[in-house]
Parts: sequence; structure tokens; C-alpha cells
Amino acid sequence: MELCLAARAGTTAAACRRRAPTNTGVPKKKRHGGGTVRVRCVATAPMGEKTEYRDGPLERAFMGLFARKMEKYAAKKPAAQAKEERAVWEWDYESFVDVSRRVMLGRTRAQQQQAVREVLLSMLPPGAPAQFRRLFPPTRWACEFNAALTVPFFRWLVGPSEVVEVEVGGVRQRSGVRIEKCRYLESSGCVGMCVNMCKVPTQDFFTNEFGLPLTMNPNFEDMSCEMIYGQVPPPLEEDPASKQACYPSLCSMSTPSAPACPKLQ
Repeated sequence: MELCLAARAGTTAAACRRRAPTNTGVPKKKRHGGGTVRVRCVATAPMGEKTEYRDGPLERAFMGLFARKMEKYAAKKPAAQAKEERAVWEWDYESFVDVSRRVMLGRTRAQQQQAVREVLLSMLPPGAPAQFRRLFPPTRWACEFNAALTVPFFRWLVGPSEVVEVEVGGVRQRSGVRIEKCRYLESSGCVGMCVNMCKVPTQDFFTNEFGLPLTMNPNFEDMSCEMIYGQVPPPLEEDPASKQACYPSLCSMSTPSAPACPKLQ
């Protein structure tokens, strides 16, 4: 659900895993059931717990830019909850996710995906998709280059990730990106938001607007995700993600009795 915006350079996911938190005055919180892990270097929390990210002003600005674009498509808050318009750096990730949730309300699956597409297009200068196609034709180099850019560019949005080797058309290449634990899915706890507001629109945008095929394979068991540049995504009806059940203990909009998330219908 997102177009890459350059985030500030940070410690790589592998470094986060290797480095133990130092004595910086920011203690790690104890875990009690569904607690939060608080660390200065982003280290993803186990399934069932939330990672606490320490976002800086630049990350908040990216969240605000994106959220303000999405606000035009979101259901309005009750007057008692409405606030004056905030500056872009005054947003945080939870309010960004809240806007996404309100975009879903009252819209079909196709309408949700179309709203995200229009937001993405609105963030680009005129002619950007055509220019992207000229700069990045669907070659192995383009796929690997975009995979490498994804790690720092998407960090504010999806959390730590790393480039991995994948097979595309029988060829092994480093055009895959493994997201350790997707921040968007972790924060929303909603299968429908993952698929309708992120996976499908992002795949469609790269594949059809930019001409660079992209497939995203979320793992709903541990909230990791694999992005494969160069691989054409399957129709949603044939995608396992379309049959995923809700997270009944995590999603406020869940329907535990349904075999698949109702937002995917």
C-alpha cells in the first residue's frame, strides 16, 4: 500500500538481530503475554507481541505525507473526535494505520484497491510511470536494483528487511526481499488491510503502472513477507492470501466464524 519514499539510513535487519541493546537508558520491557518489546535498535518482537519503533522526524513526515493523501478517501471521524489538520511531522504510525482502516469502511475490495492506486499516483509527478518504464525495463538488473532499494526505502513502512535470492523463470537472482515481520500487518492485525491496502495495490502498481512485475507473499503465521521482483502475481482468486481467515484476537473488525476474512470477499 505504498510507494517507496526514501527513509533515513538505518541499521540493517541483520545487524539488529546481531546487536544486543546497549545500556542507553532505554530498557527493554518485560514480556507478559501480548506485551511490547522496546529497544533502540528495531528488533522484531515474536508473534503475538508488538515491536516498538522509535521513529524520527523524517519517518513521521513520510507517514504524514502518505496519510494526508489517504485522508481524502477515508470515512470522516465523528465531530467529537475530529482534530484540526496536523503538520506532516505530527503524525505517528498508529494514526497512519487508522486512516487506512477508515479508507476500508463502506468500500468493496475493488474500491479499496482503487483508492490506494489513486493515492500512489497522486504522490508521483506527471509522467513518472512512463519514465520508470524507460529507466527500469523488466530485466534481471532492474529487478535486483529495485529489491536493493526496497530495503531502505520501505523500512519506515514495513520494518526491517533484507535482499534474498529467489528463482524467477528458472533463474536464480537476488531480486527477492524478505520482510522480517511486517509493521503494517503487525500494527493493524487485519488480514483484509494487508491484502487490499498493501499486497494487491502494490503488486498491481509495479506490474501494470511501472511495468516491473512484483509478487508479494505474506506469511500470516509469523507476519513475515516475501517480495519477488520479476515474478508476475497470480489472480487473487488463485492466491492463498484470498482464503486467509481473520486474526480474531488482533483485529477489531474480525469475524471469527468466517472461513476467510470478509474483507477479502
